[in-house]
Amino acid sequence: MQTHAPGVVGRDGEIAQLTRLLIATRDGRGGAVFVIGEPGIGKSRLAAVGTTTALDHGMVTLRGRAGAMGSTVAFRPFAEALLSLIRRGGMPAPELLGPYRRVLGRLVPDWDYGDSAETATSAVLLGEALLRLLELVGRDRGCLLVLEDLHGADPETLAVIEYLLDHLEDLPVMVVATVRAERCAARELAQLAAQRGTATVIELGPLNRENVRDLAADRLAVKPDSVPDQLAERLWADSAGIPFIVEELLQEASRSGQLLSGTDGTVQVVDHLEMTVPAAVVRSISSRTDQLGPQSRELLLLAAVIGHRFPLSVVRRASGIDERLLLATLRAGLAAQLVGPDEPVPDWYAFRHPLTAEALLSTLSPTERATLARRCAEAIESLHPGLPGEWSPIVAELCQTGGDLVRAGRLFAETGRKSFDEGSMGTAVKLLERAYHLLADDDDIGYRSEVLCSLLLALGETGQFEHPMSRPEMIDELADHGLESRKVAALHVRLAEFEHTAGRWSAAMAHVATARSFLGPDAGDADLAPVDAIAAAIEMTQTSPGRLKSAATLGTRAAEAAQRANLPAVEVDAWLLLGILAREHDLAQSIRYFERARQVATDNNMGLQRVSAHIFQAGSICLADGSVAELERARHQALRIGAIPNAYEVDGVLAQQAVLRGEYDRAAVMIEECLEVTRRLKLGRGAPYVLVTKAVLAGHQGRRSEMEQTLGELAAYGERASHELPLSYGLARTFCALLEENHSLAESEMAQALAYDAQNPTMFHMAGKNGLGLLLGVMAGRNGWAHFEAVTATAVSGMRWNRQFVQWAHAILLGRDGELGKANEMAELALETSALYPMAQHLGLRLVAEPAAADGWGEPVVWLRQAEDYFHNAEVPAVASACRSMLRQLGATVSQRRTGSDQVPAHLRQLGITTREFEVVQLLVDRIGNKSIASRLHISPRTVEKHVASLMTKTQQPDREALSSFARTVLQD
Repeated sequence: MQTHAPGVVGRDGEIAQLTRLLIATRDGRGGAVFVIGEPGIGKSRLAAVGTTTALDHGMVTLRGRAGAMGSTVAFRPFAEALLSLIRRGGMPAPELLGPYRRVLGRLVPDWDYGDSAETATSAVLLGEALLRLLELVGRDRGCLLVLEDLHGADPETLAVIEYLLDHLEDLPVMVVATVRAERCAARELAQLAAQRGTATVIELGPLNRENVRDLAADRLAVKPDSVPDQLAERLWADSAGIPFIVEELLQEASRSGQLLSGTDGTVQVVDHLEMTVPAAVVRSISSRTDQLGPQSRELLLLAAVIGHRFPLSVVRRASGIDERLLLATLRAGLAAQLVGPDEPVPDWYAFRHPLTAEALLSTLSPTERATLARRCAEAIESLHPGLPGEWSPIVAELCQTGGDLVRAGRLFAETGRKSFDEGSMGTAVKLLERAYHLLADDDDIGYRSEVLCSLLLALGETGQFEHPMSRPEMIDELADHGLESRKVAALHVRLAEFEHTAGRWSAAMAHVATARSFLGPDAGDADLAPVDAIAAAIEMTQTSPGRLKSAATLGTRAAEAAQRANLPAVEVDAWLLLGILAREHDLAQSIRYFERARQVATDNNMGLQRVSAHIFQAGSICLADGSVAELERARHQALRIGAIPNAYEVDGVLAQQAVLRGEYDRAAVMIEECLEVTRRLKLGRGAPYVLVTKAVLAGHQGRRSEMEQTLGELAAYGERASHELPLSYGLARTFCALLEENHSLAESEMAQALAYDAQNPTMFHMAGKNGLGLLLGVMAGRNGWAHFEAVTATAVSGMRWNRQFVQWAHAILLGRDGELGKANEMAELALETSALYPMAQHLGLRLVAEPAAADGWGEPVVWLRQAEDYFHNAEVPAVASACRSMLRQLGATVSQRRTGSDQVPAHLRQLGITTREFEVVQLLVDRIGNKSIASRLHISPRTVEKHVASLMTKTQQPDREALSSFARTVLQD
């Protein structure tokens, strides 16, 4: 008798759970489910039920599988899922994804315009891109992404999944993933996600005795009570409740004639049932393949050697049979429930279950398996010359199975390097380490050293600083086997770079010295350029007085040698380093260095390096004259090639410039957007820099509590925020103290900023050492001409933000010396320079008015009136009050402010309501909107929104309507 197409038995609770989650996803509350169980337990079938349910509810479904062939191919399941979506015509317009289209170009060939490889794709960035795509696809109807066999997934795929899990809650997207119940990274991820509440885990256990009977009845198309007790008990005992084995046992019993159909719809058992597990599974599959004939069996064995999934074209080429027999075998295999089409990819088929391929392979001797593997490898190389894409790791696996370890090692090395270039660092480490060990018997020891060199680079990028392969003994071993000196030196250079990345400066310097000793005095440019480049980078980390000069010398030498030796990557790095160093003494030269790096990168099609050089160049231009136009262009270029982290770095700089320009509302929006993205994308140092900018925003408005709260968040980053300490004190805390008219505290905060800068010199040049710190020292009498000349000898003091303070300090010193005309000229220059920065300009007017009045230069009364008006309207009462007090001391009339705090009723002042808030209260009586209030008060709607929220808090009103009623009552009284 025959069995029929399978259904799902004994999983009603799990199906109901999946259905509830899918309905919630349809309503916009996404989530994830990990289905875990041993092979054959029914994970894929449960996922298929979920897919059917999703389709019944009108949802979009995508499916991809990992680990199908035993080779590590980064992001494979996502590529399969998106390709299936493309074939159905369900892919949204690329422009809806903005710069993330470039990121997805790695997975979607139709979106790769040839520039997707210009920048590496991190798992986090790809996760964000996928999240945005799935949200678009599932908008208004929901989306289900099924990812199967994650126990074979690469590290990058799992990193993407982890990112998705953290951000599905408010999206119409559900992820269903299947994982074997074995110790693997995917299962650890599932358990961790369950603990964090970002995913549900469904552990599929064996079927019970009753379920096994129901499953047998379903497959035999009879009622459960028609299944003979002998058969049911035998199935239960021999299958251990594994559905796949139950089905295989039934198939074998049916094919061997041990089961007969009765005329009344019953099943009869003939003879004594002979079933064993797992031999029964092997026997069942073997009996079916034997019935197909020897050539058909060979075809299936070739397919099994390739893996659970296999391309039909390769099997045909490896077997040498005609297409007619091949298709006949396929039809027979389909009828025997051995294989089936693998729908995401044309020309690919898959065994019905992984155990099917394993059972077929168990019938082969190692020699037979190696022979078939070699035939498959030759077939792939014949069909796909050059082994593009994933063919290289597939052939590498087959070569290793076939006994050609050197060929396998070289292919794994090539794939590992490609994975590194594409940003799949974890995969690169695994492949390169595997390649290195397989190449143990390779006669070309130089090639093996190059693999180790690539591996060290990947280890550094992934932060595996204690990995066994990073020990110096690995280099010594190669040297002992006759590796030439220049290649030994190259390995020590790479290890120096590795130690530099790890922050172990002494070890890095030692490897540089070792490399130089191996190279000797007659080394050429190609060998010396990398040594000098890393030596320059290490020199910048030192605290010796001549470190910058030494670094510049080494960097120049590296750049010139790299140019002669045609090493563009080394040359670009050297010019960038020189550009950073030049900012200290010559901004114009700094810009030229960055332009040189940019040109080299452009000439050599180095997209990411080109964008980085452009950003550095634009940064120097901004520091020089305050212009952000070039930064905007650099940001556009970064987005164009999908270099999204670089674009957000620029956004952080632009946000800080907006703060300095007094564009507080715009800066606040930019900062919040940057913080959200940098935290979600885990962009390294991005979040600390944006946080310090947020603290600067609060400090420049005199909002101490907000500033302290933000700096508290910054402190949580520990060592990663150490570079921001000078900024947090010099650009945030010092300004906040000045706006509170607490000049002694401002001096103390600036001193701390200078101390941090001395301890760990920063590349953030606006922290105060060469600007505001000089002015405060001159005003206090600590800094005279000698200090002034020392500061102005650097290019940093000429940066526009710093220059305004330097010019004010210069004016004060000239005034003290009686050079009144020159002091007035310098004051005019300071006013011109500071025009771009309104808060700093008016603070400067307030600070220099007193020494100007004392020494008889400038227009202190005019300056104080301007400053008072600015700070009054900016709601900085301490400075406005100080200006009025100084005006009175100078004998100037001080006009009464009719809109001042004296207009606020006493009982409202006691609640802490400010003048501006009282103006909002007066307009709330008419119940007009934020835009109308903003228009009447000449402020932004966002500022009105903040005032309304503050008023609700201070008056303890529950909502805007109640606040309007409160306002009417107050004004009537």
